[in-house]
Amino acid sequence: MKATSGLAVKYCLGLILFLSFLGCGRSKENTENTKRPNVVLILTDDQRWDALSVNGNPHLKTPNIDKLAAEGVNFKNYFCTTSLCSPSRASILSGKYAHAHGVVNNFTEFPAGLPNFPSVLQKEGYETAYIGKWHMGEGNDEPRPGFDYFVTHKGQGNYYDTEFNINGAGSKLIKGYYTNVVSKLANDWLQKDHTKPFMLILGHKAPHSFYTPEPKYAKAFENVRITYPESAFDLQDKPNWIAQRLPTWHGIYGPLFEWRKNFPDSSAAAVKDFQNMVQAYWATILSVDDSVGEIYRTLKEKGELDNTIFIFTSDNGLLNGEHGMVDKRTMHEPSIRIPLVIRYPGLTPVEKPVVVEKQVLTLDIAPTILELCGAPPLQNIHGQSFKNLVQGDTANWRTAWFYEYNYEKQFPYTPNVRGIRTDQWKYMHYPTGNGSPDKHLAELYHLAVDPGENKNLINDPEYAAKITELKNQLAQLLKQTGADPDKMPVDEGIKTALPEKSIR
Repeated sequence: MKATSGLAVKYCLGLILFLSFLGCGRSKENTENTKRPNVVLILTDDQRWDALSVNGNPHLKTPNIDKLAAEGVNFKNYFCTTSLCSPSRASILSGKYAHAHGVVNNFTEFPAGLPNFPSVLQKEGYETAYIGKWHMGEGNDEPRPGFDYFVTHKGQGNYYDTEFNINGAGSKLIKGYYTNVVSKLANDWLQKDHTKPFMLILGHKAPHSFYTPEPKYAKAFENVRITYPESAFDLQDKPNWIAQRLPTWHGIYGPLFEWRKNFPDSSAAAVKDFQNMVQAYWATILSVDDSVGEIYRTLKEKGELDNTIFIFTSDNGLLNGEHGMVDKRTMHEPSIRIPLVIRYPGLTPVEKPVVVEKQVLTLDIAPTILELCGAPPLQNIHGQSFKNLVQGDTANWRTAWFYEYNYEKQFPYTPNVRGIRTDQWKYMHYPTGNGSPDKHLAELYHLAVDPGENKNLINDPEYAAKITELKNQLAQLLKQTGADPDKMPVDEGIKTALPEKSIR
């Protein structure tokens, strides 16, 4: 009887140990299965949608970014809601339109108490870092809330030899080419032993003006002939302010970000300056593509690549001669359409690349990242997660959105802009800011048949009903997002003086 009891006790102890072993194994398996993904967001500055080979550029080859698209998702219709660096960056972080987050120009700080996705991830136990161009608050290079590690500089930074403030230690000159410097800082941070999931934003200067390529790429496009786009001269049905902009800082006859020394110049020979500018713009992106490849390899070597939401995008687009303009700020397609490529097997299998045609916005980045990371969502925002959209659920996705830009006294070459873009149509107008009637002609384009926005239909009576429909829809969107009444500065007119050197 005692022997039997002893055997029973031993059997029970053995069973308990065995079940405990199974429980430990299952616990470990569950931990691995619920491991939160890392986030790496690479953000360029002023990169238009077609400045990638994966998006059809026949001259600019970007194999590393193309690889992300081949193993992930490429968004064909991704837009910024304000085509200006600081407002767009604030929208990416917060998921809100510029009028709501308050950063409506390049001189305003990101509000310290404004909820944003890096702060949420930090509170959720992520180790967070920002390295590179921040550009919200021109004269401030101190660390911002939401980041455990913060490296930036004052203003635009330089393509060579920028003074960086590394985690609040004070400005320190780091010699070298900007893209390579921030890439090394980012790789060094990634290669550390991270005991938590991590989130890194890498902010490049490129391809922002003044375009200065790395020496090895300085002549990469010297044999590519580039001319002004045809739309540069077809301005008869455009508002007058576009023609007025031609000889200014933001026009094709102006200084072209100092690529043209004698200006204004409308001669045929002056296209050579324009060609040199575009060649240099493309060349700076070649170094960015190298950087993407380096980050990819680092993540792979650490065994974190497939557990990382790897995002490549830009803050806004750029006009390269379209409608006679350079720079951004306007609502024309090259100014607002930007690249977005995401690689994450938890979103789409790497063996099956996905192309998304629906309209996705900078406002959607924050809610998407938080959903993919299993983090609490931001409240009362204007963006929405595109996780389900990417995975095939197109129900209830947006068919229209609005654009806003406020006239800047420092850059008086673009009026106030308000507009709406649907899947097939675009209407934009230019309010005065003081309640008086618009002084500039509005623009209407049927994008489905005129993607280059070559034919302004605003005065065609055939489209009167469509104009009324779009105006009403725009007014509704403004009201829904809290922009009614719509506050904006007074349009003081197009001016020709150059901006101060310190803010160019």
